[in-house]
Amino acid sequence: MKQNPMLICIPDISGFTQFMSETDSDLSSKIIPALLNKIIYSNEIGLKVSEIEGDAVLFYKTGKLPALKTLVNQCIYFYKEFYKQLHILKATHDNNEDSHKIPKTLGLKIILHYGHEIDTVQIGKHIKLMGEDVIIAHKLLKNKVPKDEYLLISEHLLQQYDMEELDNNLYWSELKKGENVYEHLGEINYTYIDLEPLLHFNT
Repeated sequence: MKQNPMLICIPDISGFTQFMSETDSDLSSKIIPALLNKIIYSNEIGLKVSEIEGDAVLFYKTGKLPALKTLVNQCIYFYKEFYKQLHILKATHDNNEDSHKIPKTLGLKIILHYGHEIDTVQIGKHIKLMGEDVIIAHKLLKNKVPKDEYLLISEHLLQQYDMEELDNNLYWSELKKGENVYEHLGEINYTYIDLEPLLHFNT
């Protein structure tokens, strides 16, 4: 096992469980893989894929962190490309009576975290991430954010940047603070921002 400081990025499809349970199985089996593929191919900053987790992609990056502007712009790109794909898929499958549920039910949230307690393990051709910070990143998917679509940045990641740079780049909605207490991990603090207003901005 090799341990490295690491950026973790998890774009996660919101509404996944509802969509899978309420939608024709033939349609859902085409839509979700297409959306996950779109997320993967929208990666422009050299993130590596560790796992595809049903409704999410676990990206990671070792070495020097991207500039905050670069990282935020990547998240904006993930979100906008995801929505473009939603509408393409709705039009493509318009003959299916459940097609209207594609943009109505599905959305995207993105978790960003940075940690030192991460081991990389080679399993076949894949790199498996293990350690407390991987657990934290996944736990942050379960939070108190009162939105379905948002960018959540852990306090530990924010500490790696100049906060003035953060204020200058997340301009489309109000930054808000949050925290959750997780068993065995304690209190984890984060900052989040609503992504939905991005659909009304030309960025």
